[in-house]
Amino acid sequence: MTIGQGPSFEPRSLLAKLGEDGTLGKYGKGQVVFSQGDPADAVFYIQKGKVKVTVVSEQGKEAVIALLGADDFFGEACLAGQATRIATVAALVESSIVRIEKAVIVRLIQTEPAFSEMFIAYLLDRTIRVEADLVDQLFNSSEKRLARLLLLLANFGKEGRPEPLIAKISQETLADMIGTTRSVPKWRAIQPNMRTRALRR
Repeated sequence: MTIGQGPSFEPRSLLAKLGEDGTLGKYGKGQVVFSQGDPADAVFYIQKGKVKVTVVSEQGKEAVIALLGADDFFGEACLAGQATRIATVAALVESSIVRIEKAVIVRLIQTEPAFSEMFIAYLLDRTIRVEADLVDQLFNSSEKRLARLLLLLANFGKEGRPEPLIAKISQETLADMIGTTRSVPKWRAIQPNMRTRALRR
């Protein structure tokens, strides 16, 4: 189930429901929304734009674990008791992002059945995506992982037609997301051609 398919709640109506309880922030390209290790005390909703979610290991190795866009939530782990952020989130393009305090989102879940249904469906959809990403990492070649990532970035399989990327994503970021390096065989040939073929289907 894709976010926005709830019976009576549209994600963009969230701002009206929140009123003064939601803080709308404007973020420029590369600006950090929160950093790994920060207190986890709020959930965020992307009204417009795209963000990149990264983690850094104790050895200093960085990995990109997600790219999120309009109508996506992030930071929801605070609802499950996460005390500090385990990842860093930064804007890929100019973005409008709403900060919702933990207590406010809990109240919405308890008092707004339509929002609760939509939000739970969104979290389940994200969980399924994470499981699929794990299977992809374990069993597929780097070329197949790249092809799948490009299809996802093009909004393939969602409502509406595939859309062109609005953010310029570097080869380094793509490599981080599929768990390899920029020296993947035929990398430069695969990246543009794979996306072109995917969008033509």
